[in-house]
Amino acid sequence: MIFRLVFCVLFFAFLQTNIHAQEGGGPPKKDQSIKSKRKLRKADRKKWKEDRAAERAEKKKIKAHHKRIQTKEVRKRMKRSKVKAQRNHDHQRAPFFERMFTKKGKHKSTKQPKERKSKSQN
Repeated sequence: MIFRLVFCVLFFAFLQTNIHAQEGGGPPKKDQSIKSKRKLRKADRKKWKEDRAAERAEKKKIKAHHKRIQTKEVRKRMKRSKVKAQRNHDHQRAPFFERMFTKKGKHKSTKQPKERKSKSQN
């Protein structure tokens, strides 16, 4: 616990910047009210969400196309490789910063593997 505190204090001590209290502050100017700023932020957020959704859809489409043009054997091999990689990754430790700033006793990996049903249970 002390190590964490010392680490945080040293970390922020090296990142100090000069702050001047009288620069750039003050009441909002007359040309742009708070409501109009809020509307602009809302519009920007909406545009960002739409762009993100379009980008994700495009990535998904590209991935599906790549998978579709593979032969059946290659698709099976890709699936087996993915399962094997996931199995090898599941037992790894959590990243350093995640371990450092979590409470004791919660050192499990970030994702738990899904339980697989055996053929006899179906």
